[in-house]
Amino acid sequence: MEATNSSDEKDKPPSSGLEEPDQYETAHNKLTSKRVLALKNQPQHFSPLRESLFQSTSQTESATKAKTLPRKTIVIGEQTAKFRGRHYENVPDEQWNDWRWQLRNRIKDLPTLERLFALADDERHAIKQHNGSLPVSITPYYASLIHPTNPHQPLRRTVISTKDEYKFSPEEAADPLGEDGHSPVPGLVHRYPDRVLFLVTETCSVYCRYCTRSRMVGHKDTNVRFNPPQWEYALQYIARNKNVRDVLLSGGDPLTLADNRLDWLLSRLRQIPHVEIVRIGTKVPVVLPQRITPALTNVLKKYHPLFMSIHFTHPDELTPETSEACCRLADAGIPLGSQTVLLKGINDNVETMKKLMQGLLKIRVRPYYIYQCDPVLGSSHFRTSVKRGLDIIQGLRGHTSGYAVPSYVIDAPGGGGKIPLLPEYFQGWDGQDIVLKNYEGKVFRYPDRFGAKKTHSDSDDGGQRPCVSE
Repeated sequence: MEATNSSDEKDKPPSSGLEEPDQYETAHNKLTSKRVLALKNQPQHFSPLRESLFQSTSQTESATKAKTLPRKTIVIGEQTAKFRGRHYENVPDEQWNDWRWQLRNRIKDLPTLERLFALADDERHAIKQHNGSLPVSITPYYASLIHPTNPHQPLRRTVISTKDEYKFSPEEAADPLGEDGHSPVPGLVHRYPDRVLFLVTETCSVYCRYCTRSRMVGHKDTNVRFNPPQWEYALQYIARNKNVRDVLLSGGDPLTLADNRLDWLLSRLRQIPHVEIVRIGTKVPVVLPQRITPALTNVLKKYHPLFMSIHFTHPDELTPETSEACCRLADAGIPLGSQTVLLKGINDNVETMKKLMQGLLKIRVRPYYIYQCDPVLGSSHFRTSVKRGLDIIQGLRGHTSGYAVPSYVIDAPGGGGKIPLLPEYFQGWDGQDIVLKNYEGKVFRYPDRFGAKKTHSDSDDGGQRPCVSE
């Protein structure tokens, strides 16, 4: 196919959200025999030399192999393999590993949920009561990680509705962060001076029950149309505002878009000279790791510097499939950071958070943020005290690698932005020393005569100065 010289053709949005299978994947589906690894821990990959030991090395077969594409090992975790055996035994391996199949076969209705899980009355009534945005939607893959009978299992609580969602508190709001009030054009939030939040879709592969944008996700009947014509308004705004150097793509989940749409959108952003970096906020590597294909990473790596923030909730999400997805993204040169919402009864203790943060480092994801749960409507059963978050940071700092300690932040209601919180390591001044408390609670002094508070004789506060006793 000849390349066109028309810039108009290049800048046209893709005509369909449906991705055409790329040549590699089409050939691969025809050629790949079933080879599945059911793994307990990390995915295993064999070098081409070692793979050859399992194949015939006759001259005829070697010549044939030289003309065909390499076969790809499908990684499937042990728990997922057992789930498939119970509920999807007639689904071929290649189909299960096809992200489009996973999206088409999401679990979205009560009969399917009841076929897979023993629902509690509370869950059943909540699902029957639902109407509007934030529907229940779970990929078959992520369903394999959910306990079939225990409604209190952490992952299950995050994706299956309960009646607590319909209990609203006075401090809660549909748009707690005031995003709509900071939206100069539909689908774009401009809160900080040099960066914007670009909402490109209302679709997620799995809907979290504590979602900050529960007012709009999973619901076509909203005031914003998430499509290329709407993207154009946002792109024109970014192009006009030369102080915007950082664009965060979010939604919904941008990685539910087809490759051709992502390619077009990223290319348009890269045509704006003052846009220095692009970030993608996503949970897809966790709930739909099959989406992270070689074709996708080939698209993404064309647009460096590109960063990715991945929404992780619990150590149970650190599966072989997710590990492979994250490593594939990292191999494409994409820096990966994690974002975790602090959730009551799900991850609100030091042991769980430490296991999650340490596990993230092993799959090449840098822990970035722990968020205090936003006061969105119907979220009170998920929210913890702020003290619990501070206690968790105190339980991580000094007790594990610094790289495994994220920032704990509150996204201030009303659009105040992210505000970091730290335990009280800084205790104040005593003379020309500052007084510090370490992770063990021991007190230390650091000489700080250049930044020390004024002495008693020349202070402006009536001779009172901070003094901390050990």
